Amino acid sequence: MESFLKVGVISRVHGVRGEVKVFPTTDDVKRFKKCKKLILDTGRERIDLEVEGVKFFKQFVILKFRDHDTIESIERYKGKDLYVTREDAVKLNKDEYFIADLINMHVFDEGDHELGILTDVIETGANDVYAVRDASGRELLIPAIKECILSVDPEKGIMKVHLLPGLTDL
Repeated sequence: MESFLKVGVISRVHGVRGEVKVFPTTDDVKRFKKCKKLILDTGRERIDLEVEGVKFFKQFVILKFRDHDTIESIERYKGKDLYVTREDAVKLNKDEYFIADLINMHVFDEGDHELGILTDVIETGANDVYAVRDASGRELLIPAIKECILSVDPEKGIMKVHLLPGLTDL
């Protein structure tokens, strides 16, 4: 399982006092209000950033980090990812999982036949859909509903599913 969970991407600077616009990659944008520390991945290193201020504007979160008070001190981080540690992540309810923990999971049907690897989670209005790719490259889309998802074991990297009629038809 991942130690760090991505919560956003710095899209651009905001104003002249070191604030940045962040595109959130979490489904709970209000989580930023409780966030004291974020981890910036520069591609070469990970830097701890202390959150000093949080505002919301349209689909963006505007963040101010301690010790970054100018455009020059923050603009080099444009396009970089922001993470939280698993310990600082939001608490999940029963049968909820972080997408990072689902990706690359081995998916099996009720007869223990491997269907493939979970490669993507498609977020729709009604329910998520799991994209599973088999060894030949064929993709199977499985709705993330109780009738289909029988069990999920993130520690073992295994998911068991029930395929509803019609899901495997081409």
